[in-house]
Amino acid sequence: MFDMKRRDLIQLVREKGQRYSEILGINVNSSRDGEIFKWFLASILFGAPITESSVIKTYQCFEKRGLLTPKAIVETGWDGLVNLLDEGGYTRYDYKTADKLLLVMGSLNSRYGGSLNRLHREASDSTDLEQRLKELGKGIGDVTVSIFLRELRRTWSKADPEPTSLVIKAASSLRIIRSEIPREALLELKRFWKQNAVKGMSFVNLETALFRYGKEMRRKKNVEG
Repeated sequence: MFDMKRRDLIQLVREKGQRYSEILGINVNSSRDGEIFKWFLASILFGAPITESSVIKTYQCFEKRGLLTPKAIVETGWDGLVNLLDEGGYTRYDYKTADKLLLVMGSLNSRYGGSLNRLHREASDSTDLEQRLKELGKGIGDVTVSIFLRELRRTWSKADPEPTSLVIKAASSLRIIRSEIPREALLELKRFWKQNAVKGMSFVNLETALFRYGKEMRRKKNVEG
């Protein structure tokens, strides 16, 4: 089924597979609460249909102001968050994202003492882990959960998210997988990577590359439409 040339696969993964956490200087492999939370915040921002550069700029605004804990974000308040999101170029989603951040951070504080590692420890399995993340507040959906957990595969034993629709569409268009059912698509992707792994890269790099490729496909379709 797979008819992409080996050199094209290597180029895809190396050019588009850099992990978002790595770009932002977040060390998720450390397992430290602070680093995991930074990536959670970034994942919420990446969950919106907005440009990668705008998300990075917005996250850096949070970083510059030291707003990298649930408590600090809640204390900033709605007006402060809207202003910060606008500064980062998040203008189309500023009100909605400010509401989401206040709700989610408040829930994380009250339910898990602000610790995502605690949330992971209390989860019984991968399904329960994803459900607990979604229950933190409206707006934490499948896409955000998948983005967040994708980069934690090596850090959290229960992190095993299904691919997003963008990843599935990208993988299908490249004839890497047959099924568009998320759980089956994940198994196919894992088998594919096991057989075609690129030296020095990981399965997460493949997922990230496909996510970016899928976003490019969507953008091109919107322009042509």
